[in-house]
Amino acid sequence: MGNTRHQYQVITIWEEDSKTLLKSPALLPLAVLAKTDEPNKLLQQVALEIDKIEEQAQQNTIAACVELLAGLKFEKQLIKQYFREETMEESVIYQEIINRGKLELISRLLKRRIGEISAKLESQIKELSGEKLDELSEAILDFSQPDDLVNWMANQS
Repeated sequence: MGNTRHQYQVITIWEEDSKTLLKSPALLPLAVLAKTDEPNKLLQQVALEIDKIEEQAQQNTIAACVELLAGLKFEKQLIKQYFREETMEESVIYQEIINRGKLELISRLLKRRIGEISAKLESQIKELSGEKLDELSEAILDFSQPDDLVNWMANQS
């Protein structure tokens, strides 16, 4: 087998000029981390470039990534001026994060309400949609024994 040689240059995004990053839709999320003396103007430029993306799914994905990375550098209010909050909520990663929080809370509530649950039930709960997790969180209030959870899960199939 032969060897290959690769050369690369390490860059620090926060030291780069945003103009280069604004030229490619794929780099727009990184553009918000670039060097700027005018944060409002930079976010506005990124938002304008996102609006030019014709494919709606791609536009939403890039906008969600921009909002996520912009949160590392800018205040929430400034980000909200240029981006829809719903865009982030539509992100599958955002939904995964929310569901992870729901799962942690439900697990704690179940342990407190009915004690330890089986690994099988825990696995089934992890497969529930966000909407079903919300329903389960309300149903827990009526649980008094482990069979209540078993019956609730059986009714979800």
